[in-house]
This record gives sequence, structure tokens and C-alpha cells, in this order.
Amino acid sequence: MALDEQLLDDPDALAQADPSGSLRALASAGAQVRAAVRAAEEAGVDRLTRDGRPRAVVVASLGGSAVVGDVLTMLAGSGSPVQVSVRRGMPLPGWVGPLDLVVAVSMSGRAPGPLGLAAEAARRGARLLTVGTAGSPLAEVAIRTNGVHVPVPPAATTAGRASRMALWSLLTPVLAAGHAIGLTDVSPTLLARVADRLDEHATTFRPSSDAFVNPAKSLALDLADCVPVVLGDGDVTGVAASRAVAMLARTARVPAMRGALPDDAGDVVATFGGPFAAKPGDLFADPFDAPTGPRLRLLFLRDAEPSVERPDGAWLETSRTADAVRITAEEAGVKVSEATANPGHPIERFADLVALTDFASVYLALASGLDPLTSPHVADLRDRTR
Repeated sequence: MALDEQLLDDPDALAQADPSGSLRALASAGAQVRAAVRAAEEAGVDRLTRDGRPRAVVVASLGGSAVVGDVLTMLAGSGSPVQVSVRRGMPLPGWVGPLDLVVAVSMSGRAPGPLGLAAEAARRGARLLTVGTAGSPLAEVAIRTNGVHVPVPPAATTAGRASRMALWSLLTPVLAAGHAIGLTDVSPTLLARVADRLDEHATTFRPSSDAFVNPAKSLALDLADCVPVVLGDGDVTGVAASRAVAMLARTARVPAMRGALPDDAGDVVATFGGPFAAKPGDLFADPFDAPTGPRLRLLFLRDAEPSVERPDGAWLETSRTADAVRITAEEAGVKVSEATANPGHPIERFADLVALTDFASVYLALASGLDPLTSPHVADLRDRTR
């Protein structure tokens, strides 16, 4: 599919190509955080602590909100005194009971997986937090069982009602709950900083910014006509890579694979010698002589370097592995794009990378002549599985 590069530098044309308001929805991420913090406070997430810290937390999220559970798990860390697990659908683990907290997230409040898990959690007497549309079946389950439901504020655009474009409306209440029960250190003050950082990214990635100074537009151009391999160099960037791959698939219709270091280094570099890698003659071939198929492109998501005052031996080891992967890619003729998070709390660094790849996915879709919000094939699938 031909890419319309000129479209990316024409704000009016971008607006016409994006009638559902996907770019506006992404630009509202900071506002989503602030509104969700207020909604969580008004809903009473502090009530989740009245019986003390839960024994375990189960997060039910899927589709556009799937990454919510992954983020909470990442922030809690492997040394957390509270077990965190993620479920996409039934059944609810047999051990879940009154000592545990179940978090169910669904933008519509009707997704069968989170709804079924919430209902079963309520039946067993577990503490329950739900996040989704007010008045939805999911909200009714929480209210009926004296759980906590955090309603998602109404969206200003059609795209804003899609879960993948409203990530921060869905994630923020879960982060607030995690802080309330002592699972994470994501305080309201920290969330305010995240909101400010997201506002800054929205300005940097705005439609009126030319591609050569707009990192999101530049990344969209890099990812055109290629098969992206999105690799994170650690826990934070690994979760960001999962989000990036999901956005590329659903928004830009681009198949991509993800990985995280150190575990996936071998799998990733093995693809450098496969059918989508550059052939020895490709480096010197005339690109206008004959059409070529899509080629691999390594998108490296790098975490911020630890401060000198707090050296991190594990980071240094992973950084060496990351450098080795990059050199291997370049020697194999695989082009590399790289994005690095700014220093800060893990949730701030996650926000940096997600903002970039979210905007890049939408710009890539628009420049490819696609509606970022609606896929006819996904619509067909839903019709056939009802």
C-alpha cells in the first residue's frame, strides 16, 4: 500500500483523514489521567483497604485494555508481597476468595471475559474493583455487591470511546487502587506528573508539527512497508513493546512481533537471517530496478539510563546485550529505529514510549489511507462470532 508522505505535513488533510478523532483522543491522554484520578477518588477506591491489604490481586483485562494488567504487574515487581496475576477470560482461579481483590476492566462494560470474572468474584465474596462505562453490566455487578466501580468519563470524540485510544482512562483508576492498597507507589502527585508529561508529548507529536521535527511522524515513516520487530530492553520497555505491537496491528494493520531482553534476544536475532531480512545483494540493489517485499525493521525501545548516584548492575548487563543485538542487526542489514525513555518513575518512562508509538501508529494508518479506528475485518469477525 502506497504511503502518502505529504499527508503527514498537512494538518488540514490529516484532520479530514481522521474524522473519528483518533489523534485528538491520543492528545487527550493527560486530561484522561486527571479526570480518572478524580473519578477514582469520587468512587472511593480507598474503600478497598478497609479489610487490610489483599492477599492477591487478579486483573481481568483484554483487547485494547489488555496492557492494564501487564502495567500493574510490572510496577508491583517480582518481589511484591502481593501476588498479581492477569486473566483474559474465565475461569477465575479456584483459590480466589474473600481475601483477594479482583480488578475487571472493560471500556464498554460488556466484554464477556472481565464481566464473567467480576460476577464470579462477587459470588465468592472477593473484593471487587471495576472500571468501565457507567450503567453498564460490569458497573451493576460492582454496585450490587458493594464493590467499587470507577466510571470512564464521556469521550469528546468517537475514537475516545475505543479502549485502545482511552488507555489512561482505564489504567489510571487501577494505578490509584494499587497505590491505595500498598501494591505500588503511584501516588496522585506522581500521576499529576504523568499527566503533564503526556501533555508535553501531545504538543511534540501534534499534527501541525513537520515530520522532520516530529518523532512520531518520523517513526511512522520508518515503519512503512516493513515488518517491525519491537524489542524492549527491560521490564518497563517490554510492556511498552507489547502495547506498541497491539497498536500497530489494530490501528495501522501492520503485523509485528515483540520481545524483551534478556530472554528474547536469541529469538529476535534469529529473524535477521530469515525470509524478511535483507539479502546480501539487497544492500547495493537499485530500489527502482525491481519491487521488493517488506523487510524487517528493529524498533528498539530503550529505558532511561540509571543515575550515577544509583548504579544498576542489571541495567548495565542488559545494556550490553541491547548493544550487541543492535550491532548484529546492523551487520545483517536490518534497519534500526530507537526510542529512549526520559528519566523518571517507571510509569513516567512507560508513558514516554507509549505516547510515541501510539501517535506513530495513528500517523502510519492515516498516511496509508486507513481509518485508525475501524477495521472491516474486525467488524466481520464480531458479526460471525455473535
